[in-house]
Amino acid sequence: QLVQSGGGLVQAGGSLRLSCAADRRTFSSYSMGWFRQAPGKEREFVGFISWSGDKTLYADSVKGRVTISRDNDKNTVSLQMNDLKPEDTAVYYCAAKYYKGSSAATEYDYWGQGTQVTVSS
Repeated sequence: QLVQSGGGLVQAGGSLRLSCAADRRTFSSYSMGWFRQAPGKEREFVGFISWSGDKTLYADSVKGRVTISRDNDKNTVSLQMNDLKPEDTAVYYCAAKYYKGSSAATEYDYWGQGTQVTVSS
């Protein structure tokens, strides 16, 4: 089970940090991804961090503005978002995929409940 926290309403140019906590002892075997879904749009890849934490991959749309980090001792992963834009408004989801990360949502095994991020202009 993945439980998300964070999110909310922020003005353009602001920052938010989303967190995702896992209750699995095998958390460190899973790569963790972040996805988002805006109203009327398909779920979109934001980025992932490898199971070991030594590799990250970000979508071009957020590259340079977001950072994914993880703490395998605490079974948590975070998404730090800076310089937010109105087009970043979406429901954000964390997801877990065994071992190797991916940008494909269909390859993830577990999902968080989603959290709303709204960026006002």
